[in-house]
Amino acid sequence: MNSSGFAQFIPLILIFVIFYFFLIRPQQKKVKEHKIMVQNLKRGDEVITSGGIIGTVERVFEDDRLEVKISDGVKVQVIKNTVQSHLKKETKK
Repeated sequence: MNSSGFAQFIPLILIFVIFYFFLIRPQQKKVKEHKIMVQNLKRGDEVITSGGIIGTVERVFEDDRLEVKISDGVKVQVIKNTVQSHLKKETKK
């Protein structure tokens, strides 16, 4: 009776393992990479915010804020975590 009770849980265990490797683990990896990217932002980096604003980092504040230049004479402050990606500058060949 115990072995048949355990056999009923095998599909649930397999589903959890599949969810972990295909959903949970990749999401954790993505969050970790984003955190590292945000921590490494420095002056001069070109970034895209989650609102779609493209600009250049002018200042990095200690309290999780950035000052981003979006145009000549226009600077905005954004929260570091709203930076969606870091634009890589293309090297000239």
